[in-house]
Amino acid sequence: MAESARKPRFEIRRGTDASDFEESGLMQSNPLTETEMAGAGATMEAGVMDGTNVKLLFDMPGMSLARAWFKSGFPLPRHTHNTDCLYYVLAGSLRMGTEELVAGDTFFVGADVPYSYVPGPDGVEVLEFRASNAFDIKLMANNKAFWDKATEMVRDKQAAWAEETPPSGG
Repeated sequence: MAESARKPRFEIRRGTDASDFEESGLMQSNPLTETEMAGAGATMEAGVMDGTNVKLLFDMPGMSLARAWFKSGFPLPRHTHNTDCLYYVLAGSLRMGTEELVAGDTFFVGADVPYSYVPGPDGVEVLEFRASNAFDIKLMANNKAFWDKATEMVRDKQAAWAEETPPSGG
């Protein structure tokens, strides 16, 4: 077995050493439709990235752990990943359909199952456990009305997001 493919038998990684998830290269984007590309571009210009912070805490072949903080009302588009994921709500709350999940709750999303959620009034912090350290994201938001509403919400939230801190206090 190649040295780089060998799994460690024991390893500690410090949260203070966590890397930016976007820079990790673990998640590959599938091609966007024209509507998704235009909508995602508009939300980016409006400042959508001010409403999220995702850190890669751990990864090795066949496993990854990320901490995601989404600020209040963050417009997370409906999407899928090509690998199973177990989510643990650390702090804050989220609404998924008619269900409200709070700190201590978990939810599982199987590979290729579409999902979305809306962070609560204090935002939400979740841990994302995956049995993979390489996966994709496929947006399922080919709806101009969704993107128009998301862009407007992002613009409206800029001042509030600037003041928000993680609900865990961390």
